[in-house]
Amino acid sequence: MSEDLDNTIRENAAGPRKASGDSGSVEQHGLQEQIAADKYLESKKASRSKGLGLKLVKLSPPGTAGGTV
Repeated sequence: MSEDLDNTIRENAAGPRKASGDSGSVEQHGLQEQIAADKYLESKKASRSKGLGLKLVKLSPPGTAGGTV
């Protein structure tokens, strides 16, 4: 989903914001609005993931694990 959204933002940024013709006119959301929507969707996806975004590990310096000298 993220790749689709990235591609959509790229395509919209490359194209015109507003276009009009004989059949009518079309206007896209601004680039800032698209970036804000992307950030919102990514934060929503991150909040659903398990954990708090932190990984706790126990560190022990080498040589203190009871090895022989």
